[in-house]
Amino acid sequence: MSAAALLIREGQVSGSNIHILEQSDRLGGSLDGSGSPETGYLIRGGRMFEEHFGCTFDLFDSIPTLTDSQKSVSAEIKEFSRQYVTSSKSRLVRTGQKIEAPQFGLNFRNKWELGRLLLANEESLGTTTIQEYFSLDFLQTNFWIMWSTMFAFQPWHAVAEMRRYMHRFIHLFPGLNRLEGILRTKYNQYDSLILPLFEWLQNQGVNFRMQTEVTDIEFELQDSQFKARSLRVRVHGKETELALRAQDFLFVTLGSMTENSSLGSMQTPPKLQTESIGSWQLWKNIASQSPDFGNPQAFCSRIDQTKWESFTVTLRNHDFFRFMEEFTGNRAGTGGLVTFKDSSWRLSVVLAHQPHFLNQPEDVDVFWGYGLFGDRIGDSVKKKMSECSGEELLAELAHHLRLGDRATRFFAGANCIPCMMPFITSQFMPRQAGDRPEVVPKQAKNFAFLGQFTEIPKDCVFTVEYSIRSAQRAVYKLLDLKQQETPIYRGDRNPAVLWRALWTLIK
Repeated sequence: MSAAALLIREGQVSGSNIHILEQSDRLGGSLDGSGSPETGYLIRGGRMFEEHFGCTFDLFDSIPTLTDSQKSVSAEIKEFSRQYVTSSKSRLVRTGQKIEAPQFGLNFRNKWELGRLLLANEESLGTTTIQEYFSLDFLQTNFWIMWSTMFAFQPWHAVAEMRRYMHRFIHLFPGLNRLEGILRTKYNQYDSLILPLFEWLQNQGVNFRMQTEVTDIEFELQDSQFKARSLRVRVHGKETELALRAQDFLFVTLGSMTENSSLGSMQTPPKLQTESIGSWQLWKNIASQSPDFGNPQAFCSRIDQTKWESFTVTLRNHDFFRFMEEFTGNRAGTGGLVTFKDSSWRLSVVLAHQPHFLNQPEDVDVFWGYGLFGDRIGDSVKKKMSECSGEELLAELAHHLRLGDRATRFFAGANCIPCMMPFITSQFMPRQAGDRPEVVPKQAKNFAFLGQFTEIPKDCVFTVEYSIRSAQRAVYKLLDLKQQETPIYRGDRNPAVLWRALWTLIK
């Protein structure tokens, strides 16, 4: 969708000449939001923003919101974030007590390891994991707990990706223990980002083909250049071939963090679906035709290391929100992630500003949570998180908040929907050069790759910014436009930013 908008805005392509083929019945990928008060609301996850997401704000500067045609989506995000400033007064909770602005808890060796990582050459890190790079006690520090839950890093993920995050977000270090500097959308990201973009594209005449799965792409080598010739497409079980014309360009999103997501209910846990179908199988088919098209196996073959579980809770009264606002000291929408330090599941919850959905009634509240370690036994509910129903997830949360009998009142009529995502952190897996292909491979004639599994040096995957930057790069290069790509913010080259970050780490 970002590529389509840029083709229209920057490339002067008519919307009627743009066709978007979407495998599912809903647009937006990981930026989703759905449901109702009756069935329960669902958010599989949420991406954080910060002021230096240049590609994102540039794109959405020209997209009006759904509720005010005179206001851009970018303006709404900035205005909302000025009104609801994130500054957590309860970033961590331990034994039922909040810890305000936790100290990092780093010893001299931990600080030295972090400094060494900042100075390291990415190529020298290879496929080294975080747990291989750092000493064991680093993984017990408040710094790591806050860092890992904020960005969803696991000990077995690539330390090279952690290094990128440290460089890219070094300006946020001074406020890391309060989540300061984080911007958020007014509503869930489907209502705030995807629906306005979809409506704008529709008004431009873009053609959307839903429930249309691309299963394979045929490439041919002509004069040392690869050219996409045709698509194999499956619609309602029937396969057809779509030939590309000489003047056509093809933009392909590789992989998916939310492929094979499955839902549970208040009574049942979600099922783990391990088959890498859909977008992953498409990438495998593409990659088999050239080593320049990446290596999906590096990211999708170890589900035990790429999965975690989230849950969305729909409440029919405001009692729990009132309690959490008093407990944390933050009104909803200003505190961000609350992580339970002594939770074996590494449980975290977020209370967003309400309403979080455009169709949400005034008497309904919605919050989201997740656990990094879904295969560990709970502290109160003696089951793996992955084996728990929504009711059991609420019971474990009540235990860590020491709610006691109040839980019955707070969660009366609640609907907690668990969601298992097998590939949600696949983009963080250890990788080698070439595993992520270039957005426009060197030999590509009429196609480009998009998304989290393309290679964009110095920027960070698992962000909206990365996806939009890949679209910008693809459109500018394929259409040979003269515009300069939006530069990546480099706070790591600013002496003042570096000094503040260094002081934060060593004090």
